[in-house]
Amino acid sequence: MNSFSRKAWGPKASRSGAIALVIVPILFAGCGSVEPGKKPIPEVVVADVTQRDVPTYADWIGTAEGFNNASIRPQVKGYLLEIAYHQGSLVEKGSLLFQIDPREFKAQLDSAQGQLGEAKAKLSKTKTHVARYRPLAKQGAISQQELDDAVQNMLSAESGVLSAQAQVEQARLNLGWTQITSPIKGIAGISATQIGDLVGPESLLATVSQLDPIKVNFPITEKAYLNIVRLFGGETGRNQLSKAGPILQLYLADGSLWPDRGTPFVLGRNVDEKTGTILIEGHFPNTSNVLRPGQFARVRVDTGTQKDALLIPQKAVSDIQGKYLVSVVSPENVVEVRSVEVGETVSENWIITKGIKAGERVVVEGIQKVRTGMKVKPVPPQTSQKKSKTKAAMPAPSSGATPGRRSESAEPLKS
Repeated sequence: MNSFSRKAWGPKASRSGAIALVIVPILFAGCGSVEPGKKPIPEVVVADVTQRDVPTYADWIGTAEGFNNASIRPQVKGYLLEIAYHQGSLVEKGSLLFQIDPREFKAQLDSAQGQLGEAKAKLSKTKTHVARYRPLAKQGAISQQELDDAVQNMLSAESGVLSAQAQVEQARLNLGWTQITSPIKGIAGISATQIGDLVGPESLLATVSQLDPIKVNFPITEKAYLNIVRLFGGETGRNQLSKAGPILQLYLADGSLWPDRGTPFVLGRNVDEKTGTILIEGHFPNTSNVLRPGQFARVRVDTGTQKDALLIPQKAVSDIQGKYLVSVVSPENVVEVRSVEVGETVSENWIITKGIKAGERVVVEGIQKVRTGMKVKPVPPQTSQKKSKTKAAMPAPSSGATPGRRSESAEPLKS
């Protein structure tokens, strides 16, 4: 039996058995090194609290509006004959925008002029009677009553002439109002009516907006308002705000910076009780008319430099029901969750005004798995990134392959 076993298995079996005898003790030794019930120390990414001087800004969200917005409405009622402007284009002051059928108003003017002629003729006749009656009354040829009646008729005729002249002027105005012109230079919007529509004083035909300069209205907090009051020595009226000069920067919806700076011009009258903000109106140059009313705008103001500011990454701060928390790692690698006070944001960092010191370490990745008093294994951000790249570069084992060995049937992926 022994000789058969040797022949059947041969030297290969002997070598396999020897390998098994070596591997099994190693496996048992490895298993014995982990204490049962003890959790591994979690690994977290930490960053140092830095201290340096940083420029600070204040950002507000606003809306662009036309410097002047003229609502174009007809002053007379009639049928629209013509839209005389290129919609959406720049129009000059006095440019013709719309034409209403003028025939009815031309007839009214002709009628008024005819009535004026009759009134003037009547006045001329009464003046002749008064001139004739006055010497006759002195001679006693006619009674004083007849002279008084002639004078009264003359005065009535004079009033009739004035009334007829007013009717002519009104008819002339109505005829002129059939040509609707732009009261300002600006961008004329799309017409709200069509040719053939019956329009009147209640009809909005279009809107013309003066866009250079353009207004940007943005609300600021009551705290920022009080800072402005202190800046101007308690006086914010009498156009004092515009003396600050071009201090406003404008960021558009795509994040681009508007090339021209703006000037704060008007401070609102009251603080909104619902939002606790007050409105500021800024003026920005807009020579190319790129900025349009209703456009989103983010206004930024340089508020100075904060000395020795403490900075940590924004992702290291947790906001829980209005309370800001930071996980600080001690020199013994023990976590302490602290409440902090935050200031302005600077790029991807947050200024911390209270709660941490320069040189301390804070957790930036793995915040969810740490608690106060927990021991952790801190890893710098660079090391964490290297590990992530290494894991991403390692090929996944193919189905049926032994871990740690490359399957002979597996082929590299082809792009």
